[in-house]
Amino acid sequence: MSIKANSSTKLLRKPSFRLYNGGFFVAVTASILAVSAPLAAQEASQVIPAVLSVDNISQARLDSLPAAIDEMVEEQLVTSEVAGAVVTVVYDGKVFYKKGYGFKNIEDEVRIDADDTLFRPGSVSKLFTWVALMQQIEAGKVALDADVNDYIDFEIPSNGFEPIKIRDLFSHSPGMSDISGFIFYDSKELIPYSEWIKSRVPRRVWAPGVETAYSNFGAALAGYIVEQVSGEPFADYTEKHLFNPLGMTSTTFREPLTGELKENMATGYKVEDGEFVAKGPEFLSVVMPAGSNSATGVDMARFMLAMLNGGKLDGAEILKESSVDFLQSNSFSNAPHLPGMGHGFLIERDESPRLVGHAGNTVDFHSDLVIAPELGFGYFISMSGGEGSSDARTELTQAIKGHMFPQKPTPRWEGPEETAPLGRYRSNRRDYAKAPNPDYDVIISQTPNGLEVNVHDETAIWEPIGPHLYEKVTDVPEGGPYDRLEFYDTPRGARLSFASTPYTSYHYIPSDTDNDVKKEE
Repeated sequence: MSIKANSSTKLLRKPSFRLYNGGFFVAVTASILAVSAPLAAQEASQVIPAVLSVDNISQARLDSLPAAIDEMVEEQLVTSEVAGAVVTVVYDGKVFYKKGYGFKNIEDEVRIDADDTLFRPGSVSKLFTWVALMQQIEAGKVALDADVNDYIDFEIPSNGFEPIKIRDLFSHSPGMSDISGFIFYDSKELIPYSEWIKSRVPRRVWAPGVETAYSNFGAALAGYIVEQVSGEPFADYTEKHLFNPLGMTSTTFREPLTGELKENMATGYKVEDGEFVAKGPEFLSVVMPAGSNSATGVDMARFMLAMLNGGKLDGAEILKESSVDFLQSNSFSNAPHLPGMGHGFLIERDESPRLVGHAGNTVDFHSDLVIAPELGFGYFISMSGGEGSSDARTELTQAIKGHMFPQKPTPRWEGPEETAPLGRYRSNRRDYAKAPNPDYDVIISQTPNGLEVNVHDETAIWEPIGPHLYEKVTDVPEGGPYDRLEFYDTPRGARLSFASTPYTSYHYIPSDTDNDVKKEE
């Protein structure tokens, strides 16, 4: 069977840049803006929130959501290199909507089944790891402010910095380089993740607890700590203490898959000459707790229901309600006036309503999980296909937010005119063992009404909404979401952050240097 992967048709909602991530790959590892000094001198108290007050679920919006999702995903199957997708929506303690789209296996004409087909959630898997670590904190075996070295059988070197605390892992602020090179297509190349992380401890770049930079190693280390203090292999532990109690019968961290799980796994695809070409299975178990999970849409729905119900589902309790609240509570924010990190969860919106969750990307799958704890609402999406399916995932998650929780543009700033330092900014989320690629840097220039941001020859306009705060104008669909950016000073230099990527900051690169790292003494 031949299925065309057409990406030439105009998309329903075309995102500008690939800044929304949260998984293993950052398609554009840098993102935007600039700083005037001194930035800390002004307050952002005059900024008006760009949200409509949403303190309950609109029944009309809820009732029309399935049709809106159907329309968008069916279009994406034609226009956006999407081979298959699954969407599950939960509300008021129940699965409100579940549906599979496209094909699990194009060659055999097997369609996606929302109940049975497995997808790779990628870094959404980390939420299970944080739950497992929280279970060990509840059990008194791990302390939030203890040195991570207290719980492992190898040592994270100090490199002149204070010890990394358990708390720093939750907030992705251990101050370490990110790692790469952990996705394989040949199972013979796999080694136990405990061996892999011991031999690949990344460089410590700055002090812990001072800046969030997404850390796959930190999440893998968190899972290893669970394994060490519990005495159970991580895959066994999560099945016994998380998946089985919640009835998540088709969810596992194990690789390679076997039996029915293998049979039900969606095929990964690439696009060549406009055609979907099947790929072999991906293997990520060398960083198992950071992203080797496979799960069905309905299993992910059960996890969301437990997180929306204080850690309980159908008589089983995986966490105390106070522990769930902790995971979803604020921990650390790079920018003074933008959402930051929860404890493992990403804060996607502070209020009206508060949204928390996590996105995930492997090479072949692109996913997102978002919940509104105060409203008992959540959704999970996952897509397979060509490169365009990553953007399609982002379009869909933005569309669901805009449909259920619409925003309006923020009134533009009428205060003193500011001048942002123009030039080049670089993501702090990268492998510092490798030379930075300037092609991924963000270039900022001035416009009459704001700033122009260029990434890989794609341009977006941002307009001021407060001191050092800007809101995106280009390609924002009706109802939002409206991304924001803030630039600010730190003791280690000028920084930029985006509301959509709270796990990353962007360092100003002076024109006379290519160095964006200053070690704190």
